[in-house]
Amino acid sequence: MLSFILCDDCVGALKRLNRALELSFMKHNFDAEITLSTTNPQDVLEYIKTNPVDVVFLDIDMRPQMSGLELAEKIRKKNKDVYLIFTTGHLEYGLIAYRYKTFDYLSKPITAERVDDTLVRLFDDISYSPKSFIKIDNKNTIISADKVNYIVKEGMKSIFYTDDSVLEVYNSFSKLEDSLPDNFMRCHKSYIVNLDKITGIQIATNQVDFGQDCHCYIGPKYKEKFMEVFNHHGPNNKRINN
Repeated sequence: MLSFILCDDCVGALKRLNRALELSFMKHNFDAEITLSTTNPQDVLEYIKTNPVDVVFLDIDMRPQMSGLELAEKIRKKNKDVYLIFTTGHLEYGLIAYRYKTFDYLSKPITAERVDDTLVRLFDDISYSPKSFIKIDNKNTIISADKVNYIVKEGMKSIFYTDDSVLEVYNSFSKLEDSLPDNFMRCHKSYIVNLDKITGIQIATNQVDFGQDCHCYIGPKYKEKFMEVFNHHGPNNKRINN
């Protein structure tokens, strides 16, 4: 699920944006939620210290507290991948806003149609950005790739074991495998693992460990190739027990 945060010093504008986003989420069945909506830029900075954030809507003209451009610069230092979308009634700020890797720029007054168009393009963009996100079904359900430990094939289901949840979807395991980032690899006819999340491998039992009693297995057919890739993947993945 994608996390959206909104910041605008006008309460009325903030409420209208909240409503427009929620309507778009429902209309397209987008897997997203507004996790923070505030008039205070400091709230945003505090929130992103300890919470994952995927999309930020910022009003540019929020002085005397802090301008949206200043806030965007601070956010970028903490999160280079977050989607930034600016809103403002001052068109002259448009070109400046794009310096901060801005996904879109919405001029006020913002309409629900304009917000909807932006979200459709955003989710399309995310779908083609496998390094950051994985689209796991046909219902616009999207999860962060770096949260997934491994994926299991169980009949017609694909089951995603993440850091904090287990997600079951109906889809093609083979098509899913083709759409995953390069750090995902099949190690068994029923398992695909995230190489970056492996904490160790037990050679005797062909077990792949991910920490906290989370593990899956290597199949004989896949073992030689998997171990070759694993051994060259990176310095953090070197704990192999015989």
